Amino acid sequence: MASSDFSQKYPRLVQWIEEHGWIEIGQIDGPVPFIIALDEGGTVWEGKESYRTIDEAFQAAEKGIAAWMKENFGDDQE
Repeated sequence: MASSDFSQKYPRLVQWIEEHGWIEIGQIDGPVPFIIALDEGGTVWEGKESYRTIDEAFQAAEKGIAAWMKENFGDDQE
């Protein structure tokens, strides 16, 4: 998938990374989320412990970050 494909499929994740914070992805021992979104203040969204695919994890993060951004920044996040 080219970077423009990723941007089209996950626009809020890209916006988050470019403007607000970062995401961490990976499996660590113990009951911790597989994917999380953070900013300077700490964790703003966290996913489940595991996903069937990385795409499923990105989809969950896209929805979670979009909801968080709408709640915290309003509807003008385009």
